[in-house]
Amino acid sequence: MDEPILASSREIIPVGLLYSSRGPYAAIGRAAIDGALMALAEVNEDDGFPFTLKAAIRDPEGVSERYPTQAEDLARLGCRHLIGTITSSSRKDVIPVVERAGALLWYAFPYEGYETSDHVVYLGACPNQHIVPLLDHALPRFGDRPFLVGSNYIWGWEINRIAREIVAAHGAEPVGERYLAVGSTDVDHLIAAVREKRPDFVLSNLIGPSSYAFVKAYAALGAEDPAFAPSVRPILSCNLTEADTDEIGAPGAGLLSTAIYFDSLDLTENEAFQARARARFGEGRRFSSCFVSVYAAIRMLAEAIRDAGTDDPAAIKAVATGRAFSTPFGRLAIDAKTSHAAHRPHLGRVRADGSIEIIESGAAVIPADPYLVRTRLPADPVHPADPAPVRREANAAAARLRVIT
Repeated sequence: MDEPILASSREIIPVGLLYSSRGPYAAIGRAAIDGALMALAEVNEDDGFPFTLKAAIRDPEGVSERYPTQAEDLARLGCRHLIGTITSSSRKDVIPVVERAGALLWYAFPYEGYETSDHVVYLGACPNQHIVPLLDHALPRFGDRPFLVGSNYIWGWEINRIAREIVAAHGAEPVGERYLAVGSTDVDHLIAAVREKRPDFVLSNLIGPSSYAFVKAYAALGAEDPAFAPSVRPILSCNLTEADTDEIGAPGAGLLSTAIYFDSLDLTENEAFQARARARFGEGRRFSSCFVSVYAAIRMLAEAIRDAGTDDPAAIKAVATGRAFSTPFGRLAIDAKTSHAAHRPHLGRVRADGSIEIIESGAAVIPADPYLVRTRLPADPVHPADPAPVRREANAAAARLRVIT
């Protein structure tokens, strides 16, 4: 469907929204669309913008084959900017479309790194901004024998691969590794394996209903056997947000997650944003990074169009990488070389009511290092001849070749 806009004599600029509000990660997609529509409404209600944004919305319902065809449809409608995709598989399917069309994809979710494109603005966190600080926190506190679980696609494979590298740099190795098909809730064998191996903690890279089912089953295990209580053997995640905890409920209590934004973030920018957001969605609504990052993407796009005087993707890219933007999670800047955002990561603990308490924040904003060539892994030796970054990049390339073939 196409989202109507307010009647106006201002120029109308079409933008494409490509999120799945149905399918295996529907809750995340619905949060993303809500964030997009709030930003669009604010821009269109503000006479300080000499244009209005008209959203063409497409819903692939989590079906991989639909992402490139629907992206092509949006490009044919004249959308030079696509805000969308959640999974890395869908992003990789859409990138060739935006490259052929000369368009720009605004990708607002955390991902596994090892990618750059001149036609993508990467607003989500990459590995040195999520998995590295997460394990830097966890390994000295819980131990170095994790069990790795993930959804069976690029995100799960690559984040677990990086986790293995980090654990190896710590002089240890994971005690197990298992995967589920995207959308599968058959988690009994995962729980049985975790119970048998008794890891120090579980790193979960599951998404959607797979994640919800696993967290609930793990909570039941902890209730039955205190050795698996979250205070003893917690679940850690790089991608679980308030959009997920609303679906999980009380069994999520004690889970540790990292993100660039949590609803409880104590910033003046977030306070002002939440006042506006709750006026639109109600006082009971919690806002996740899924909502806020997409909201920020559209606000940044609108400000860049206003600054550039055009929606030409090349001009917008130059503006977007040439200035900082105010967002609910603080000032945000995009690196001109990598097209990735610098972020300050936060570590949150899920409460029984589904809210997430921030228990630790990065000391500073971390520039993106998508290929992990400048990032010291926890327990990496510190010396200029350290070959670990080169080895990591070579391993990632080999992993991609195995996937492709």
